Amino acid sequence: MNNFKTTLVDIRVMIWRSTMHIVRNTDQLLGAFFQPIMFLVLFASVFGGSIEKALPDGISYINYLMAGIVVQTVAFGSTTTAIAVSNDMSKGIMDRFRSLPMSNIAVLSGHVIADLLRNTISTIVMIVAGFAIGFRPQTDLVGWLKIAILLILFTLAFSWLASIVGVVSKSVEAVQWLTFVIIFPLTFASSAFTPTAGMGHYLRIFAENQPITQVVEAVRSLILGQDPGDYYTKAIIWCLICLVVAVPISARLFRHRTR
Repeated sequence: MNNFKTTLVDIRVMIWRSTMHIVRNTDQLLGAFFQPIMFLVLFASVFGGSIEKALPDGISYINYLMAGIVVQTVAFGSTTTAIAVSNDMSKGIMDRFRSLPMSNIAVLSGHVIADLLRNTISTIVMIVAGFAIGFRPQTDLVGWLKIAILLILFTLAFSWLASIVGVVSKSVEAVQWLTFVIIFPLTFASSAFTPTAGMGHYLRIFAENQPITQVVEAVRSLILGQDPGDYYTKAIIWCLICLVVAVPISARLFRHRTR
């Protein structure tokens, strides 16, 4: 019990440390505020006129797009965890941590929870910006709660997966390249920005059955006031599987590298 309490204290301290890094880093704050707005406005302006014609009657492209932009922002935002972990591994701070009686998992948990905070800010900013350009959700309070739960799970899952990349990578440049190669195809080869019906056969099969699409379609259905059906369940299962796999692997690799 004492070890558990000590671990919780260590995690709390590391969360505060990682959060302060975000608050004091002007680049991260600007990215949290302006990057999601830029993506939202650009996609809505560039693709809205053509893609809206392929949507069912009564659904505007901005309402269709919002779920995809939110999920994309969260996915790419998880790279912050990987970069922060890689920085800790390469700049000698871990030598100091090893000299302290602290839990190894606390360092990773601090970065992951701080990333959750940053993504929450980005999501709120994006939704507010969406209202300014015509976003009109048709969900209720229960729907928003379901969306929040799913996005929190999705953020935690992707951040823990990103922490693995941060641990195994030898440099920040390698982290940025690896996360881009992994996340970019998953977000764009999905239903985030356009219906899968217009995709080629094999690409459509991949897009319709990969985890990003499940999360996007679940969030989109709730935003539009529709029943998400199996999408919500599948999205939750995908997130839980990622967490169950990523947390122990990340912690084990971290312990191995910091011995």
